[in-house]
Amino acid sequence: MQKTLGGFIVLILAMVLIPLQNSYGIEFERAKVQVNDIVLDVEYALTFEQRATGLMYRQSLCTNCGMLFKYSRPRIAGMWMKNTNIPLDVAFIDEHGKIIDIKAMQPHDLTSISSSKEVLYALEMNQGWFKSNGVEVGQIMRFSLPQ
Repeated sequence: MQKTLGGFIVLILAMVLIPLQNSYGIEFERAKVQVNDIVLDVEYALTFEQRATGLMYRQSLCTNCGMLFKYSRPRIAGMWMKNTNIPLDVAFIDEHGKIIDIKAMQPHDLTSISSSKEVLYALEMNQGWFKSNGVEVGQIMRFSLPQ
């Protein structure tokens, strides 16, 4: 009975921790993002693996937390919410820092949400963050990125 119970506990822990490892096992650097008078310290997804994982499996995101994605070149960028539990807004940003689009994304929605023009960056924040902070399409964002 003790062996069976121990094995059951290990199985349950594995089921809980494996998805977390997939999300949190990837290291993200930090980047500074400035828009208006707001300076954010966000996670920075530069590699393909980091961009593919993004904010998956997170249960929450602090008020001013987010993730900045940088693509290898300007492109029509698309995102989906596979394994993402938090409602998010994404700002698609061109190579000059201009916000091209701000779009809402719902948890677990597999619909691709795309930029309307080529962009180099995308910034994911809690849903409603951009509106509540007066951040709008056409405004300029400035970045301080790790070397």
